[in-house]
Amino acid sequence: MGFVILILAAAAWGITQVLKVVAYLITERRLDWSRLLASGGMPSSHSACVCACAASTGMLYGFTNPLFAIAAVLAVVVMYDAANVRKATGEQAKILNYMMEHWEQAKPELFDRELKEMIGHSPLQVVVGGALGVAVGLVGSLPVIIM
Repeated sequence: MGFVILILAAAAWGITQVLKVVAYLITERRLDWSRLLASGGMPSSHSACVCACAASTGMLYGFTNPLFAIAAVLAVVVMYDAANVRKATGEQAKILNYMMEHWEQAKPELFDRELKEMIGHSPLQVVVGGALGVAVGLVGSLPVIIM
């Protein structure tokens, strides 16, 4: 059953990454395949992955099982990090990129590339990713439980 949990977690991650490409296509009117492997954006693939893991663990082993407790704690930590620590890092990157653009006396070799600004997630992105992950974990576990 552990393999089923891994498959569902990976499926939740994959679904969210595809949704990021679709969302970018709709909002920016251009196709950007690099979003398939990018972090940040709507929905949070980190949240979807760990929530699918926790939900399917609960469905397959029981919500009172210590394995579910471990998976749920891991999910909360990852989602907190996605919404707070990584979000703050992205905000810092925006400021540093602005400074690099306007620092006329800077040596160009120090700033050979822009920092990635879309690293973290808004709380809404984390919640949507988490909800998608829970749905994948619960629905994907049903066939295993029925067998």
